[in-house]
Order: sequence, then structure tokens, then C-alpha cells
Amino acid sequence: MNRFIKHIRNAVLIGTLIYFIFLAIFFFMGRFDDGFSYDGAVQEYYSNLIYSVTLYLLNAYWIQYLIVKHKNKILSKKPLLIGITGNIVLSLIGIFLARLMLRVGLESMPLVDFLRGEKVGYYKISMLIALMISIIFYVAWHFKYRQENKVKEQKIIAGTASAKFDALKNQLDPHFLFNSLNVLTSLIEEDPIQAQKFTTSLSKVYRYVLEQKNKDLVTVDEELSFARTYIKLLKMRFEESIVFHIPEHSSKPEAKIVPLSLQLLLENAVKHNIVTAARPLRIRVYEEDGMLCVSNNHQEKQVVKKSSGVGLMNIQQRYQILSKREVLIQKQNSEFTVKLPMLTQKLNNLETQELFIEDKRYKKAKERVEALKSFYGNIVAYIVVMPILAVMNYNTTSFPWAIFPALGWGFGVVMHGLDAYGRTPILGKGWEERTMRKLMEDDDF
Repeated sequence: MNRFIKHIRNAVLIGTLIYFIFLAIFFFMGRFDDGFSYDGAVQEYYSNLIYSVTLYLLNAYWIQYLIVKHKNKILSKKPLLIGITGNIVLSLIGIFLARLMLRVGLESMPLVDFLRGEKVGYYKISMLIALMISIIFYVAWHFKYRQENKVKEQKIIAGTASAKFDALKNQLDPHFLFNSLNVLTSLIEEDPIQAQKFTTSLSKVYRYVLEQKNKDLVTVDEELSFARTYIKLLKMRFEESIVFHIPEHSSKPEAKIVPLSLQLLLENAVKHNIVTAARPLRIRVYEEDGMLCVSNNHQEKQVVKKSSGVGLMNIQQRYQILSKREVLIQKQNSEFTVKLPMLTQKLNNLETQELFIEDKRYKKAKERVEALKSFYGNIVAYIVVMPILAVMNYNTTSFPWAIFPALGWGFGVVMHGLDAYGRTPILGKGWEERTMRKLMEDDDF
């Protein structure tokens, strides 16, 4: 019922617009030089509405049927050909029904006389108008379909990125636990007492892993604190074979990095380098140019088990999802350094909701202002140019050719204004935004 009322409303709106366009054309052509009949104008208006409503409803429900049957393939060659053919046939039927209602129903003309008096010429103009209405339908549906595709594409991209990011984070659990158990196994053989202490500390460390793994970002201070705890575990095993230099706090309290990235770099340094009392591993953590750097002396093991690719690659991939800033890797003969971008609220892609909304509102307001400026410029140009064309028309010929640019440009100005103020005659105010929001919230879309 709501859809039917909407169709009636749109039909009346389009019929009224068409009526006044023809009224203006007849006025400039001198049809009303001998006088203007308001009763006749009202009668013509209602007659015009009968045509508009009949043709609009027939074409609307026909296109609605095509959309249900062919869905996204409605603009394909065969469905489109069937659709246009159906529009032509139904428009001819609609014109016939409208004339039947007017002549036989309202003017009480005998049906036989009506049928005998029908001519092809009566259908030409109405048929042209009907085809214009059909084209509006197809264009509107194409625009709607394209917007839905954009939303769907963005949802797929966002969903893929989210799933990939979750998968990367979930890799950390078995990766961290597996390597920690390897350390514990070594300690059990070498020093059972230290192994007990390691187990206690490991439970505290692993609690942090479980707490932070579902977060996209954590502060640098949190990671530094956790790194110091993790270093204690390594010191239990390697004692003086590892030398650490790590700051107590970050110089930027608001700066953030991906969780467990610092721990993974420390772990990789131990895993891939020789760590002995004769050749101690020196690891240094420091800040440089907005980056958190982890550097160690490069003394690579001769035989290293093939890497699973989880560690450094994991960090790089998570940063690629969250930020445009890249993880820097510098490998030299004597030193290996990895630099992690420290993200702030301005640099981070995952802004807080308030900042995101504020930024979107600013962009939307800026776009609206630009659209209004363009619309006002269009109005000024129309007001300036059209009188000049009217004067030229008046001084050169009696044929009112100026009416055509006046109506064409005028229609463009009206549509420009509706667009600038966020109103669409057929789809309603804010249709695009409402539809995109609805589709984005639809889990089955």
C-alpha cells in the first residue's frame, strides 16, 4: 500500500511538472493572446494527471516485475529489449485507457463513437512522454544498482581486511606459546628451579597476550612494560648472554603500536642469532623520528630452522591494514634493525569514533558548500543570460526559440538545486545515504 501511494505521489509530481512545461511553451507561442481560461486550464490539468498516473503506474509495476524476475541482469541485452518493448506496449494501452476514461467516462461519449474516432496522431505526444518516464525509471534503477554495488564492494573489502587482521592476531597465540614452551623445555633440562620461576612468569606474560590480542593498537608504554617482563624470561635462560637497553617510558605517551610487535622482534632476535657468553646478543630499543626501533648486533646462526613466517611478516601485514606507514627493515653486516611506526590519533587510520564522525561531517559539509556555490553560480548565469537571449529573440524573429534554452536550462537549474540541497524528486530526500546505511547494516547483504 505504501508503495502504491508513493507511485501515485511521483506520478502526480511528474504530471504536474510536464503540465507546466507545456503551459509555458503554449504561452510563449501565443496560444493565450486571446485570453486565458482558468476553468479550461484546471480541466486540462486534471486530464493531464489521468494520463500521467495511468502511464506511470503501468510502467512502474512493469519495471518492478522485471527487477524481481531478472534482478541485476535487467540492463542486459535481452531483458532490456523485453523491458523497452513492454514499456511501449503498456504505454499504448495506458494512453488508450486514459483517453477512454476521459472521453467515455468523464465526457459521456458513446463507446462506439470513441472507438471510431481514434487516430494514431492522438498517441504520438503521449507516447513520447511515456518513453521519457520509462527512461527515468531505468536511469534511476541503474543509479541505485551502481550505489548498491559500491556498498557491497566496500563491505567485502572491509570484511576481508577484518578477517585477515583477526587471522593475523590469532596466529600469535600458538606462535608465542610454542616458542615459550621450547624455552621452558630447555630450562627444565638445564635448571629445574629456574624452570619453575619461568613457568610462574610465563603465566603472567601469557595473560597479557590474551588481554591484548583482541586490540588493534596498544600504547608504546604498555608494550615497553610487557617487553621488560618478557626480557626477564629470556634472562632466566640466557643470563649474561643477552644484554638489553630499553627505555622506561615513551617520549610520546599517546603513541601506539600493534600489540605484541615488540615481543615478536625480541623473540626473533634471540631465535635467529647466536646467544652465548662469549658472543653476547645486544638488543637495544629506542625511539627515532617517530619510530620505535629494535636493533641487535647481527651474528646469525649458521643452521636455523626454516622460519614459519609468522613473526616479522605478521607485524608488516598488520601495519599494512592499520596504517599507510610502513615497517622499516635495515639489515647490515654488523647490525639488524626493525623500525615500527608509532601511530598517533592524527596518523592512525583507526581514529576514535568522535574524530571519525567529526571528520566525516566536515567533509560532508564542505561538499555541500561546494555544491551550493556551484548551484548559486548556475542561477546567476541563468538570470543574466536568459534575458539577453529573450531580447535577441524578440528583435530577430517572431518564433519563440528562446523558450527552448529557457526550459532546458531551467530544468537543469531545478535539478541542480534539488541535488545541492540533497533532495531527489523521485527517490526522496537523502535516499542515497539512507539506502547505503541500510545496506551496510544488513548482515545478509
